[in-house]
Amino acid sequence: MTTSATQLTSASDDHSAAIIALQAQFGKQLSVNQTVREQHGHTMTWLANQPPDAVLTAHDKHDVATAVQICNQYKMPVIAFGIGSSLEGQLNAPYGGLCIDMHSLDAIIQVNNEDLTVTVQPGVTREQLNHYLRDTGLFFPIDPGANASIGGMVATRASGTNAVRYGTMKDVVLALEVVTASGEIIRTGTRAKKSAAGYDLTRLMIGSEGTLGIVTEVTLKLFGLSECIGSGLCHFKTIEDACQAVMLTIQMCLPIARIELLDALQIKACNQYANLDLVETPTLFVEFHGTEAGVREQAQTFTDIIEEFGGTDFVWDTDEAERKRLWQARHNAYHASSALRPEASALSTDACVPISRLAECVSATAKDVEESGMIGPIVGHVGDGNFHVLLLIDTNNPEEVATADGIISRLAIRAIEMDGTCTGEHGIGQGKQKYMDQEHGSAVAMMQAIKSALDPNNILNPGKIWPQPLVVT
Repeated sequence: MTTSATQLTSASDDHSAAIIALQAQFGKQLSVNQTVREQHGHTMTWLANQPPDAVLTAHDKHDVATAVQICNQYKMPVIAFGIGSSLEGQLNAPYGGLCIDMHSLDAIIQVNNEDLTVTVQPGVTREQLNHYLRDTGLFFPIDPGANASIGGMVATRASGTNAVRYGTMKDVVLALEVVTASGEIIRTGTRAKKSAAGYDLTRLMIGSEGTLGIVTEVTLKLFGLSECIGSGLCHFKTIEDACQAVMLTIQMCLPIARIELLDALQIKACNQYANLDLVETPTLFVEFHGTEAGVREQAQTFTDIIEEFGGTDFVWDTDEAERKRLWQARHNAYHASSALRPEASALSTDACVPISRLAECVSATAKDVEESGMIGPIVGHVGDGNFHVLLLIDTNNPEEVATADGIISRLAIRAIEMDGTCTGEHGIGQGKQKYMDQEHGSAVAMMQAIKSALDPNNILNPGKIWPQPLVVT
């Protein structure tokens, strides 16, 4: 028989026996302090904070495995915590339980320069990794903006500004070490670049948001630093013109490394936040990687493309300081937008569509935000059809909350109807569960069957990805 998540809650409200067992095993590593618990129920959305019953600071993979074994014995939920930058409530504990803080698992275990691979623990952050690699001539390209942990980036299938050339986490993870729901430690692959041996468990875990296992080690592909990097920006009269230029850039197979869209309001926010003087109109930020001659050729081809769509003032440079200044403005987009209405809450949402539908989807979304009267800058990794809207809302105002919810809902449905997805990067968590059936149909039942098979007691981050996940009893 099966029980719903609601029944699971009533059956496991009292986790005191599990906490006593955890305290006996871990002592001061375990905290039941209210403030600590609330910090680990942290969510960067408007979703209510739902703290766990206790927080364990894990020191190694064996701590994780032992804790999961205890929780599985008592059927108490377990949520893994990295840096806390997830955006759809993935870290909340709607049924209480144990949060395992992974930040101390931050060792870079092995760099294999010849194979262009690295193996790290999940608490390593992307900035920490690239700082470590700075003298090797190699780098890790996935850049979601926030200094996220590698484990968290695996869990949410993170992407970012470099995805148009280097792919997303699913493209750069070779193997994982994972603690299963029973507390067993398994490996899902090797350092080989490919394999035809069995099910692809690595890809199954990537993007599972901690519902199928807890990652304790990650083996990643690395890439060589380019001889020359050129960055620049150009302006357009309309968002549609900018998106059409992006589409042709991709269709012409220009090996562009980054191509980011900022709408006029986002540019205004960046100007005010960082004291810049950019033209407040839809703008593309671009970056080219290659040899000096190759970068010049790419830049000239891009110049020819944007002229067709009214792109103007294209200026690019290979100066490193100028490049960092340019991209810092892009990375500050969240904080810059928030400053447009500092008393409000910032709600970031995203969607992704085929590149041929990008202009239509972004333009329709921009019109929707404008007509609603909301403040909602748009920024996107438009080279792969992904864009974000940051809505600034008073969460104490029911009308604003309803308006924002309507914008998010229409965007999700619009993207799905264009054969896209309701989220290209942020994941489902709690915030976008209601779109799963429309996007995946009967495949949701297969996902739930996998969840039930791998986690029969439904202890791994329950209540995420879909409402009322089924458990076997």
